[in-house]
Amino acid sequence: MRAYLTGGTGFVGPWLLRHLHEAGDETIAPGPEIEVTNFDVIGPDLIAAVPDVVYHLAALANVGQSWREPAETFQVNAVGTLNVLEAAARCEVPPKVVLISSAEVYGPAPGAEPLDEHAEMRPVTPYAASKVAAEFLGLQAFLGRGLRVVRARPFNHVGPGQADSFVVSALAKRMVEAELHKTGTVKVGNLAAARDFTDVRDVVRAYRLLALEGVAGEAYNVCSGRAISIAALAEEMKQLVSNEVSLVEDPELFRPVDVPVMVGDASKLVAVTGWHPEVELAATLAGVVDYWRKSLS
Repeated sequence: MRAYLTGGTGFVGPWLLRHLHEAGDETIAPGPEIEVTNFDVIGPDLIAAVPDVVYHLAALANVGQSWREPAETFQVNAVGTLNVLEAAARCEVPPKVVLISSAEVYGPAPGAEPLDEHAEMRPVTPYAASKVAAEFLGLQAFLGRGLRVVRARPFNHVGPGQADSFVVSALAKRMVEAELHKTGTVKVGNLAAARDFTDVRDVVRAYRLLALEGVAGEAYNVCSGRAISIAALAEEMKQLVSNEVSLVEDPELFRPVDVPVMVGDASKLVAVTGWHPEVELAATLAGVVDYWRKSLS
């Protein structure tokens, strides 16, 4: 397949590019100068690439930032998506579009049961609202224009190279800093929250499988199907550093609104593609800690 990636320079993009290359796909990943919010830039570039599939990853993905910059978040995540879909629709042979949404669209679930794709969308953050808008633009492009859009809803995905604005990477960085400086205190946010974590390498495998086998117009959860509290995750990570550390809650690290539990049901993805997570969480955490050791030493 000939694949065009937006957001190829972010966290997930390089992992997806690596996976596509290993699978024998041809890839086009424009640099950051190809701004998705400007159709006059992204449109001609995507059309000229003549792709078979577009992976639309470009987004402002930091939930905390979305509270500070809601308009910019909406501009990139929603208007950027509109521009990518419009460009794809104008291709001589319109490509399939794998639109990367987020499990944040579900918001706080009424219970702690795994969420499937029929769960109500209840966005509680500007980021989540921008992703709901992006999804509905993708659905409209499918229903109104026949564009083959598949929506992926990844739950928390982690791995080496992720920014320290995300919980696992942030914890790993602070613990490695404590190890290097021989200090015993690590600041943390809400330890009670529980999330569904999947290794980024498993996530990008799911994206390519959706490009091959995902049904146009449908949404698919990408998740492990189990939740782990941030407290339990932090305890696992403490075992990976050489010195004793204690966790101290910092109010500055709490979100204005935080969903208590978020866990997904990937049965639909599994049924259509046969996908299953392969990387154990312990291996993921060890890889993230090792990444920060190399980065900070």
